[in-house]
Amino acid sequence: MWFLSGVLFAVCKGLAWHAAPDGGGWRRWAFLLAWPGMDARAFLRGCAVPPKFGEGLAALAKTLLGAGLYFGVARCFDHPLAVGWVGMIGIIFLLHFGSFHLLSVFWRAVGVDARPIMRWPVAATSLGEFWGRRWNLAFNELAERFVFRPAVGKWGVTGASLAAFLASGVLHELVISLPAGAGWGLPTGYFFLQGCGAAFERSRIGRRWGLRRGWRGRAFTLFVAAGPAFLLFHPPFVRHVIVPMMQATGAL
Repeated sequence: MWFLSGVLFAVCKGLAWHAAPDGGGWRRWAFLLAWPGMDARAFLRGCAVPPKFGEGLAALAKTLLGAGLYFGVARCFDHPLAVGWVGMIGIIFLLHFGSFHLLSVFWRAVGVDARPIMRWPVAATSLGEFWGRRWNLAFNELAERFVFRPAVGKWGVTGASLAAFLASGVLHELVISLPAGAGWGLPTGYFFLQGCGAAFERSRIGRRWGLRRGWRGRAFTLFVAAGPAFLLFHPPFVRHVIVPMMQATGAL
């Protein structure tokens, strides 16, 4: 899993590097080697307002929470699926919400425009906002540039959005179903549902029901994004990849 994730990350980073503007000096190598984001233009040329001290503390707290879940809380459960899910949540907090946020704080503290790749997804009031502006913006940057923009002229917003979601599904098949040797099609099915949900909330019925704002939008986003998450992180992946990884790293 980690090998495949590393290969895909390197490919994505190479695409971002290739599309980056000329110049940048030391920032260019820092972008390649010391930042997980994919917005090369902002990193190389942007200037950031230094973050507040409290943001750094929050990032550190999320990192420690992730470590506690992965190395501590997961041990309190007996069922492999429960152990694996707690471990996965721990990994997400340890890396995406925690360590990557700490990196963002560091780079912005020295004036580099490296905005967090996770921007409070819990605050999203629509599925489109969740996936487009709050969750894993590193991937979103490339998906918009290489999938959505080329496709929108041919298939419209709905078709291009669905293509981007399906591309995400294929990539997740490589890092989830392939290492597990099972569960093929489930991650793609999950992202297909996300694409359908995003299209539905933009529809006339979705607008009438207020699915892109307020508590209805939050509830719809939570229902569609979190409800079928077992399709994305399916049981074979949890049992045959996550749990053995936790055992190998001393978490269990």
